[in-house]
Amino acid sequence: MPKVAGINSTVPAPTQTASPLDALPPAPGAPIQDRLAGWVSDLTTLHELTERLARARFLDCALHELLRAGAALAGARRGLVLFEPADGLGPVTTLGLGLSHADLGHLETVPRRATSYGRLLDGVGGPAEPVAVPDLLADTGASTGTGTGTDRGTGTDRGTGTDRGTGTDRGTGTDRGTGTDPRQREVAARLGLGASYAVPLLVNGAEGPPAEPSHAPQASHAPLPTHAPQAPHAPLPIQASQRAQLGAAVWWYDEPTEPTERQRHLIGLYVRYAGEHLSRLLELERARTHVTTLTHELLPGRLPRMPGVQLAARHRTAPDGGGDWYDALPLPEGALSLAVGSVSGSGPAALAATGRLRAALRAYAVMEGEDPIAVLSDLELLLRLTEPARTATALFAYAEPARRTLVLAGAGHAPPLVVGDRRTEFVETSLSAPLGMLSCWQAPSVELVTAPGETVLLYTDGLLRRTGEPMDRAFARLHAAAASVPATARDDPGAVADHVLHALPPAGPGPAGPPEPHEDFVLLAARFE
Repeated sequence: MPKVAGINSTVPAPTQTASPLDALPPAPGAPIQDRLAGWVSDLTTLHELTERLARARFLDCALHELLRAGAALAGARRGLVLFEPADGLGPVTTLGLGLSHADLGHLETVPRRATSYGRLLDGVGGPAEPVAVPDLLADTGASTGTGTGTDRGTGTDRGTGTDRGTGTDRGTGTDRGTGTDPRQREVAARLGLGASYAVPLLVNGAEGPPAEPSHAPQASHAPLPTHAPQAPHAPLPIQASQRAQLGAAVWWYDEPTEPTERQRHLIGLYVRYAGEHLSRLLELERARTHVTTLTHELLPGRLPRMPGVQLAARHRTAPDGGGDWYDALPLPEGALSLAVGSVSGSGPAALAATGRLRAALRAYAVMEGEDPIAVLSDLELLLRLTEPARTATALFAYAEPARRTLVLAGAGHAPPLVVGDRRTEFVETSLSAPLGMLSCWQAPSVELVTAPGETVLLYTDGLLRRTGEPMDRAFARLHAAAASVPATARDDPGAVADHVLHALPPAGPGPAGPPEPHEDFVLLAARFE
C-alpha cells in the first residue's frame, strides 16, 4: 500500500478470495431461457406478419405483402412472385419487389427451365421443395443448397463446409452436372444478384418437408417447436384433380449466400399460412370476376346512336355485386327512352332481379313510353306481384332529341342534373316512394326543355353514397363537380361524366388495398345538340 503521512504500512494486502464475474459458471437453465426467448421472438414476428397478410383483402395486395414479409424473414432486398394456379383458370400475375420494369424484362429473358422458381412451377425435379442457389454467378458442375433447409450431400458437408465429393444436385434449380445457365449468370451479373431462395406456394394441405434439425444448435436461433399459425377460416374446397400449387416466390441476395436454418424455418411457416390465405383470395377474386362479367352482360352492350343526342355511360360494380342499372332504347318516331334504377340487395339475387326489371321496363317503354307515369306504374305492379319482398328505385325519361325535350318520372330516385354553359342545376321532380313500398304508386311527371349543348346527367344513389358524406353534402359536392366541368369538355358527354367522377373520389382506400367500390353506381350522360 502507498505511504500515508510518512508511515509505511505493515499490513499485507488482502488476497483475491472470489473469482471474477466473467469466470462464473452459467446459471442453471440459461440455455433453455435463451431458446425460449428466441421462440417467443420468432412467434411474435410471425404473428405480426400473418396479421398484416390477413388484412389484405385483394389478391395483388396479399402478394405484395408476401414479398415484403418474405424479404424481411430471409434478409433479402429483392423478390419476385409468380402467381399461376395449377388449375389453369387464372388469374396469372407476376409482381416484383425492388425490381423495375426493365429488371423484370431482363428476368423474363432467362429460360424458364433454368430458374429455380420455373422448376417449381413446372414440377421439375420431383416434389415441390424450397430451392436455395448460394451463388448465381458460379460456373461449376454442381450447386449447393437443397429444398429442406440443410445441405444433403450436394457438395458441402452439413454445418462444416467441407467437400464430400458427391458432385450432384438434388433439386437445387441447376442442371445436374451442367451448372448455372449462362443466360441466368449474365442476367444475375447485370442486375447484381448474388444468390436466390425460392419457395413454392401450396394450398390444401400440400406442403414441402419440414426443416431438418440443426446439428449445431444455437441458444437463440433454434427452430420453433410449434405449428404454423392456423388460418381463421378453412379455404374453399379445391377439386381433387387439381394440383394444390398456386405459384412460386423467390428472393434474391446481393452477395453469394443462403438463408440460415432458422430463416428457412420461419419462411416455411409463413408461406404455409400465406398459401391458405391466397387460396381464399383467389376464390374471392374469381367470384368478383364472375359477378362483374354477369353485371356487364345484363347492361346494354352499346349505347344507341341517334341524331340530335350523344350518350355516354359509366358504371361501377361493388365486389359482391349490386342492383344498379341503366338503359337507353330507341323508340318509334325518333324518340328515345332513358332509364336508371337500383334494386335493393346485393349478390346474384339482386343481379337476377335487375335483369328481370330492366327487361320488363323495355317492354313497357315500347308499348307506352310517351307516358313515363304509366311505365313506372306497370313496373311497380309487376314488382309487387312477382317479388313482394323487394323494392327498387327508378327514373324514366321519354326524350325527343329533335325538340331537345324530356318527360321524366321518378320513383324514389335522385333528381337529374343539367350541365350547360349558362346553368348547372337539378331538375325539380316530385317526391315519391320507391317501387314496391306502397300499394299503388303514383307521381306526376316533369317536362324538361334543354338548351343546345346542355348535358343531362342521370345517376343512382350509389354515386352519392360512395363519397361517405351525408346526402345534403353529397348533393352539394355533385353540383360543384358538375359546375367545374371545363368548357372544352362539355362537347363530349363522356368527358363530362369522367370529370364528375374524378371530382367525386371515393371516401378513402379500403383496408390494406386500393380504393374499394363499396357501392354500385351508374352515371348516364345525354348531351342534346
